[in-house]
Amino acid sequence: MSFLIPESGWADMSEPLSWAAIFGLMAKQFWPVWVALVVTFVLSFRFKRRLGLYGKLFDSPVAIIGFAIVMFWVFTALFANIIMTFDPLAQLGSVKNPLPGAVVPEGAEGQYKWFLLGGDHLARDVFSRMVMGARQVLIIAPAATTFAFLVGITLGLPAGYIGGRLDTALSFLANLVLAFPVILLFYLLVTPEIRNTGIPVALAAILFLIPIAFFAILFQSRFHTSPTKRNLYVGITLVLGLWAYSGLAFNADPLGVWGMDPNLLNVFVSVVFVNAPTVFRIVRGIVMDIKSRDYVAAGQTRGETGWYIMLWEILPNARGPLIVDYCLRIGYTTILLGTLGFFGLGVTPESPDWGSTINAGRKLLSMVPHPAVVPALALMSLVLGLNLLADGLREESLKD
Repeated sequence: MSFLIPESGWADMSEPLSWAAIFGLMAKQFWPVWVALVVTFVLSFRFKRRLGLYGKLFDSPVAIIGFAIVMFWVFTALFANIIMTFDPLAQLGSVKNPLPGAVVPEGAEGQYKWFLLGGDHLARDVFSRMVMGARQVLIIAPAATTFAFLVGITLGLPAGYIGGRLDTALSFLANLVLAFPVILLFYLLVTPEIRNTGIPVALAAILFLIPIAFFAILFQSRFHTSPTKRNLYVGITLVLGLWAYSGLAFNADPLGVWGMDPNLLNVFVSVVFVNAPTVFRIVRGIVMDIKSRDYVAAGQTRGETGWYIMLWEILPNARGPLIVDYCLRIGYTTILLGTLGFFGLGVTPESPDWGSTINAGRKLLSMVPHPAVVPALALMSLVLGLNLLADGLREESLKD
């Protein structure tokens, strides 16, 4: 890992930095993010009329602000190894909680010379932990939310379209999960005692099969009149899906491509299990409203199968509310992950995720606030960006 050294014109390397120098050097460290943002916005504005709902985002000032904040953190996560000034787990000397701009004691040649945003109680660089924390959050939250949506959509479509006993049974299970307070249920699912019972692995074995079934049914319903294409797409889905399933659910991938350690699996399954019932109820309600539309009746008249109508007629027309809820739910999941880290139930004890970092710094908050305040502001800004993005998406979807 290579670390950038500031040019001599910025500051005297033997003296602490002023706040102006700190912000200047941080801006310099984020140069890959600025470049990526400029390229993204230039291309998006240039081709926005060809980009569907994504392009319409750039007609809404609220959506533009939210998108910019979210993409800032996405690019920060992608380029974290370039942006970081130190290894986020490295202890840089024996001084506890060095202040922002403090000089790194006895830094090895080639290392960065300052704690840009200070250090924590183990003299780990807060700036580097904040940057790497973005990667931790943006790997888990969107992926787990996507799985939750696939589970909720797969179960919500037939519940709303077919109704009857199937709807009653699935709605009862969803309401049973939703009857528990979310934070309490989340807390219980990720405790070591629950993990030792094998319940997370059993839940993963069930929940992780549903996305495979979703894509297999999607291709089957779309290409049922073309057996060659159907067999190809369904076959690829099953091979890749079951390969990933063996590694993610049971850590049994023979090639070692897919896998999750027990702590990560615990957190991931908990997010999916807690969020899927809410998505199920949203999808069910939308389907019950849309299934009486004329284009659904036309599909039934043509003799289309139920799954074709659900996946290719109803679901595309429900995308607006679902995309909005997806953005909001990533924000909720980010807060939940921060809460778990704060309780010491994050991915790993030494993880630089924002919740764990806030928890580590809260005890000395009145004396040295920076170890806790920096990740708290990062968490707040990401959630704010997601909420603004969702508001912009809702605003544009209502214009359709």
